[in-house]
Amino acid sequence: MIALVATHPEWVVGYVDETWWSRFEQPNLSSWMSGPDRLHLVEHLPKAKEEQKALASYGLLMQNCPQQPGEWQEQVWLRFCEGHPISEMSIQFLEWCCGKLEAQAKRVWVLVWDNASWHISRMVMAWIREHNRQVKTSGKGVRIWVCPLPTQSPWLNPIEPHWVHGKRRVVAPNSVLSPQELERRVYQALACAPEPHLVPSKNVV
Repeated sequence: MIALVATHPEWVVGYVDETWWSRFEQPNLSSWMSGPDRLHLVEHLPKAKEEQKALASYGLLMQNCPQQPGEWQEQVWLRFCEGHPISEMSIQFLEWCCGKLEAQAKRVWVLVWDNASWHISRMVMAWIREHNRQVKTSGKGVRIWVCPLPTQSPWLNPIEPHWVHGKRRVVAPNSVLSPQELERRVYQALACAPEPHLVPSKNVV
């Protein structure tokens, strides 16, 4: 599949995944410093049950080969979401990505993701089928070619290292970040432009 995409400039491989950015849990982090000035990560606990503990986000790691086979370029696109990932917000994210890919003159998106329930639900699969039908009928837009990952194989998704390194870059050793500051740091760490949150409809249960 990768070799096929490399021969089609109008195609792109995009790996999608979701993650949580905790305001209190600290990532595993090594430091070469020694002595009294070495870095210490302090474990924090929320002061109240209603305090927002973490932010959820969708991410797309886009890979394409604009010039020659083997010269791959990577870019991460990010959208935070209200609450936890659900089918409706997965569709919103796919629509947003398709719009951005179409603006880049892409015609086929090889979508690689896992078998999370909000990826393989009837709602999402029906939307993808209808989306592809409209693209074929109109001759406009980006067709989605779904390539699911094997069950329980997160290491096969190359966006995972971006999550790991991103969480290390946004760490605050001695303080608790506000949701707004954590979000700002995540955008900066992943070199992404801020975007509105994905929000579910009021009638979603």
